[in-house]
Amino acid sequence: MRTTRFAFQPRYFLGWVLFFIVAKSLFLVYQWPNTATLPLSTIIRIFGYGLRLDASAAAYVCALPFAVLTLGSLLGPVFPQERFVRGYTGVAGVVVALLTVSDLALYQAWGFRLDATPLQYLDTPGEMAASAASAPLLLLLALLLALLGIGWLLYKGVVGRLAPVPAMFGRGRAGLIGFLYLLLLIVPLRGGVQQIPINQSDVYFAPQPFANHAAVNVPWNVVNSLFLQNAGPNPYHFLSDTTATRLVQELYQPDSALSLPTPLLRTQRPNVLFIILESFTAKLVGSLGGEAGVTPTLDSLSRVGVSFSHFYAAGDRSQKGLVALLSGYPNQPTTSIIKYPRKAERLPQLVASLQAAGYSSHYYYGGELAFANMKSYLVAGGYDALTERADFTPAEQNSKWGAHDHVLFQRILKDLEHQRQPFFVTAFTLSSHEPFDVPMRTRFSGTKEASLFRNSIYYTDHVLGQFLEAARRQTWWENTVVVLVADHGHPQPGNTPNYAPIKFHIPLLLTGGALLPAARGRKVDTIGSQTDVAATLLGQLGLPATAYSFSHDLLRPAARSFAFYSFTDGFGLLTPQDTVVYDNVGRNLIYQTPGTPAPVVELGKAYEQVSFEDFLRK
Repeated sequence: MRTTRFAFQPRYFLGWVLFFIVAKSLFLVYQWPNTATLPLSTIIRIFGYGLRLDASAAAYVCALPFAVLTLGSLLGPVFPQERFVRGYTGVAGVVVALLTVSDLALYQAWGFRLDATPLQYLDTPGEMAASAASAPLLLLLALLLALLGIGWLLYKGVVGRLAPVPAMFGRGRAGLIGFLYLLLLIVPLRGGVQQIPINQSDVYFAPQPFANHAAVNVPWNVVNSLFLQNAGPNPYHFLSDTTATRLVQELYQPDSALSLPTPLLRTQRPNVLFIILESFTAKLVGSLGGEAGVTPTLDSLSRVGVSFSHFYAAGDRSQKGLVALLSGYPNQPTTSIIKYPRKAERLPQLVASLQAAGYSSHYYYGGELAFANMKSYLVAGGYDALTERADFTPAEQNSKWGAHDHVLFQRILKDLEHQRQPFFVTAFTLSSHEPFDVPMRTRFSGTKEASLFRNSIYYTDHVLGQFLEAARRQTWWENTVVVLVADHGHPQPGNTPNYAPIKFHIPLLLTGGALLPAARGRKVDTIGSQTDVAATLLGQLGLPATAYSFSHDLLRPAARSFAFYSFTDGFGLLTPQDTVVYDNVGRNLIYQTPGTPAPVVELGKAYEQVSFEDFLRK
């Protein structure tokens, strides 16, 4: 089959997409015991959701041939472009087929799609062989040959031979068309024209992990994981393992095994409304010693709720704060566990703990949940429903990021009329994210970033107050505890250095009708971090928190008071007496309070070592 010259590139791209669809079909058939448990509608959606990753993988594969064809159009017949494309396609086809067939067996052994993990076993081939020892090698070889045969038929029937440039057309014009085809690859390569480039979260759509795994494109996953690779050895190995483990374990051992958390709630099964506030730094919260007048709602709530005055973010990004808050898990200095879905799937989550106790659940975000792989993490957690940007009307998507916070709160208030109780509803605001273009009259004059940031914080605080005022009139309010906490701090105002403790100081506040009258207006001075929210909340609900090994209850009288945070390849540790900030690259202290004893520095190193080792083992 010979196609016209300028139909070759689209056909070539289509051929690869179809080949990836065939590979996905083979995976579903090979894993038939799992596939048979899925409804037909879910199987169809596997292909629909997976198509964007398939197209992205096809675009990456097509990039080099398209560039060669563009060059060939300019150079003319002297350049053996068709021979190159066919040879390249053959090599790429063999590689993709090998990855596909290897994945068939390894998925059954490991429970996740093929990624860069096998590279860990290059120096231990015995372990690699053990993983595949029970694989039906003859069947897999037959499937490999069959897949290569299908690939050859697709190339012959869909792609065809490359026609020469039409006579009198001109090499320049032909080269320009080839270059335009190359540019067009950018759209499928990044998964569309949306703001956030495609990632694995985009194919996570179902409550069944297998369905989400099946939608993943294996070659794309392998290459992506190579760029995200962080498999060890632990670069933060400061102390012997036994010493580091002992120091960290001592942090979580209360002085008395009989100590109980201070009760704050009128009931052990209240509704939980968990609101995560984008970039709310303590520097702008008057009740925490910050600027006055920026957060009047939080300031007033601190007088009638429970306020934690020495509370710190565990990291400096939204996705890191999400994992710390909902899984009680520490952050990593140069990456985040949320980027590794198969690792993140092994984390405990508050939503799962509460669902086991009979709670319904819903997660709300006005932006795209695909951002930073948040969606795959939330789907793995098991939320009953997710509401994100696509669920708002175009008119409601009035922010660069999606729906502004007043729109988000209006949706939540409306939905809660029908939410089954007790409920665990999580909401993540976005209006106080750059570029701070909030829909309100300017409260703080000036066009500099600090002024714009103040205005955005004021706006979110204001609409939060309106939401809570309306919520107090709802029937569910009297049996509801509201958790208000930031996802991370912010350099503004003041251009605070990324490593400084003040940048990580954030609000944590409890309010709601379920609070005991005696608890209203209470100030908790215990130093804590986002990782401690899980155990603290579960303690109030009388639910076990043993799965959250890096979380401790801030309301236990004997709890050790400390906060640990990570920034880009460094950490900070705060205790009631001392503060240390350490640079992992330079292997030196950036800051320490005068007179800080050496054991405090060692404690910070031990915590980073143990927590990162746990990340590597996940």
